[in-house]
Amino acid sequence: MIYELSKEFRFDSAHTLHRTVDVEPSLRIHGHSYRAEVVLRGLPDASTGMLMDLSLFERSLEEARNGLDHRFLDEINDLGPATMENLAAWIWRKVKPICPNLWRVTVRRDSDAGACSVFEREAA
Repeated sequence: MIYELSKEFRFDSAHTLHRTVDVEPSLRIHGHSYRAEVVLRGLPDASTGMLMDLSLFERSLEEARNGLDHRFLDEINDLGPATMENLAAWIWRKVKPICPNLWRVTVRRDSDAGACSVFEREAA
């Protein structure tokens, strides 16, 4: 059996975005409320029965949340344009060193029911 362990966190951020449609509203500073779900996948440790200690998992998510919550995303150097794709990839890069069983990161924007997920690539 393979297990999945997931946790969610919320963050609110502001940004601008250069687009080819809806140009004017996107160029103005605006904000969104986001939810990020981080999923670990694998086999639990034989001695502890845990896929990962929840305290370590929660700390890694808190670090990622603190890097995004109530921030102007345009000023985060290693993010790139503040798209849901880049947010998911940024969270992945922050969490992966602490969570080796990282499987998926999904960023959701409830205001428009949008979501984007990034997954671990399957071995060929």
